[in-house]
Amino acid sequence: MLDYNSLDEKAKKDFNKQLSECAQALGGKNYFLQLVESIRDTRPHPLMAKKAKFHFSQGTVKWKKVIYKDKIHLLIKLMNENQTAGNLMPQKGSAGFKTVLNLLRTLGPMTFEVKPKNSGDGDGFILHPFDRIDAQTTRLNYMFDAVFFLPIHIVKKALTGFGKKKKRS
Repeated sequence: MLDYNSLDEKAKKDFNKQLSECAQALGGKNYFLQLVESIRDTRPHPLMAKKAKFHFSQGTVKWKKVIYKDKIHLLIKLMNENQTAGNLMPQKGSAGFKTVLNLLRTLGPMTFEVKPKNSGDGDGFILHPFDRIDAQTTRLNYMFDAVFFLPIHIVKKALTGFGKKKKRS
């Protein structure tokens, strides 16, 4: 999971820009936050949907194939264990290497299409779960993390502004 507070100012600006662009493509910040809140409130996790589709009040999220419970739990475990390093790829020969590699191969090429209910609100956007840096480094995509896993208060903080300070009177 992304540790927002550990990001430098440039990374926070980039993250804010990406969030803002996705929010505009969905119809605005409120619609984007409704998506994130509805995902957080849904049990079991929406990525385990049997029809590979998640509906929220302002649109839908679609992907190509069903993701099973064990894959989601492994992904969450990996995100929590690798919070500081950010690399999801384990060392070759380590315990669980094959299961993690299978997870990355399964989810890596998938795309998640987020579309608003009303086409006049925007065109929607596409998410990729991972950013592959090289053969030994794979990181969770910031936007995928923000939409599906980050706590809502962090998403709000990143979306509303990265370094705004209160004015003293």
